[in-house]
Amino acid sequence: MGRSRGAIVTKASIILGISAYYHDSAAALLKDGELVAAAQQERFTRKKHDARFPGDAIRYCLEAEDLSLNDLDRVVFYDKPLIKFERLLETYLSYAPNGFRSFVAAMPVWLKEKLYLKTVLKKELAELGGCKPKDLPPLLFAEHHQSHAASAFFFSPFERAAVLCLDGVGEWATTSTWLGNGASLEPLWEIDFPHSLGLLYSAFTYFAGFRVNSGEYKLMGLAPYGQPKYVDLILDKLLDLKADGTFRLDMQYFNYCTGLTMTNSRFDEVFGGPPRKPESELTQREMDIAASIQIVTEEVVLRLARTLHEETGEDHLCLAGGVALNCVANGRLQREGPYENIWIQPAAGDAGGAAGAAAIVWHDFDKQPRKLNSSSGPAADRMHGSYLGPNFSQEQIQAELDTMGANYSALDDDALFSQTAQLLADENVIGWFQGRMEFGPRALGGRSIIGDPRSAKMQSIMNLKIKYRESFRPFAPSVLWERVSDYFEQDVPSPYMLIVAPVREDLRTALSDEQEGLFGIEKLKLRRSELPAITHVDYSARVQTVHKETNPRYHELLKAFERLTGCGVLVNTSFNVRGEPIVCTPSDAYRCFMRTEMDYLVVENILLDKKEQPDWDDDTSWQDEFELD
Repeated sequence: MGRSRGAIVTKASIILGISAYYHDSAAALLKDGELVAAAQQERFTRKKHDARFPGDAIRYCLEAEDLSLNDLDRVVFYDKPLIKFERLLETYLSYAPNGFRSFVAAMPVWLKEKLYLKTVLKKELAELGGCKPKDLPPLLFAEHHQSHAASAFFFSPFERAAVLCLDGVGEWATTSTWLGNGASLEPLWEIDFPHSLGLLYSAFTYFAGFRVNSGEYKLMGLAPYGQPKYVDLILDKLLDLKADGTFRLDMQYFNYCTGLTMTNSRFDEVFGGPPRKPESELTQREMDIAASIQIVTEEVVLRLARTLHEETGEDHLCLAGGVALNCVANGRLQREGPYENIWIQPAAGDAGGAAGAAAIVWHDFDKQPRKLNSSSGPAADRMHGSYLGPNFSQEQIQAELDTMGANYSALDDDALFSQTAQLLADENVIGWFQGRMEFGPRALGGRSIIGDPRSAKMQSIMNLKIKYRESFRPFAPSVLWERVSDYFEQDVPSPYMLIVAPVREDLRTALSDEQEGLFGIEKLKLRRSELPAITHVDYSARVQTVHKETNPRYHELLKAFERLTGCGVLVNTSFNVRGEPIVCTPSDAYRCFMRTEMDYLVVENILLDKKEQPDWDDDTSWQDEFELD
């Protein structure tokens, strides 16, 4: 499917979008242009970043609307595999004979599956629908960055906007710019592979000993512990950055075009040794490298955004692609950029491409008009708070918990919110499972682990005893939207936890000169504000504003906590342990609750106390289920 279509076709009322086979496969369902369901395959299979055909996610989307596969008018894939294969071949030819091992490793899966993706998709869909491939609805293909751009603009609250997409690589594009106007999305210009900001950041993720396509957020969280001492070196050796934000990488330092690693021995020489081995001790070098590449990334994003503003004159900016999940860069763009408003697709990575591809069919292929929400504020976009996944009735929840032998109490709303608020104020850690599961990588009060941000011990408890992850990793605050400026230097909504903002100066704790001079992980244990559990070492926080319109129950819990304590903020982290996808079902939630040192679990109106549960097999071999990220 190209970027424009001449003929107007019959209205397609139900469209299924699919992303799969690279990472974070997902399905999204559009009904008369409205996004009614979306989910990632990983939530059902319990395999993080699952890239396989999203059969479970598709099945959920159909069941959510009481549909069968035969009810669909169109199915669309978010990527064009033949163009991607062309890029693969051209890359190997241009670097030959280097990269032969990588070429040999890549070819079997392409020749067996990816090159014949249309056939593979039809076979999978037919098996899922219990029909023959010839009886399936039409199967279309969108372009990768086109899908990203559509996911950003068509679901935004703006009639017109500039659109910036930044990721590793699609077919060829790694950076693309667009102009959105009503139901149209016009491509402007792009930067092509191998010159990629996403792959540059991933190269440093790999070099710091974290997993590519999974650990980039760790690198971002590690950055405030270091000094940006390598910025000039990166700009001198690795990245030719122009004033307008366009760039080229010096490929002699990278191995991702033809090799099996991201960086090579020349890169090692520049940064004083080989990559850190995964799970080994973090050193000051990794912290300084993280700080440096984070600064460079922010500078590239700011320059590109300014250039796009100069070229389009638009007041609003939409963002998508994996780099758009860099919430520190987003925070700077919000504060320092030239736009009145920015909007970031909450499922900014490949998963969101499923929704974007479906929107392309609706607006570009079927020529349907775009409707904007009449409401203002956080409910003005078309993502429904990103609460697009499964939900469960009280009867379903009790049946699952009974099967697992759980002991629980059912409470009315008043008792539930007041008791939970008191438990939080008593420094208990609580699993919070409410309503529809979130679409995208962030837990937004649907599948969250929550705690009291005023507790000095909460960060270490959550990291080491609940999440089983590295101690340096920060936690995000959920804050009542009406009180966000009481705690943070921020006055715009951030419902999807995609903007980092400074904690207010008057809430910060003064440090001695000796404390200010500490380096690295030594900074971690210092109390930095009146909300120590959510204040990062640079006095920042990744803010989620909670709105009554989009999540009334989470908002009511925050109000109950505020009435009790005067504090309108909670610690919010995703409901999972390290390496595990966010929980999907009540059974997933109960297993995670029992495997960790969480104190209480709330599933809709059901409260579970850890002390009242039957003995649980404490064999930690279950952790082997989840690959470390």
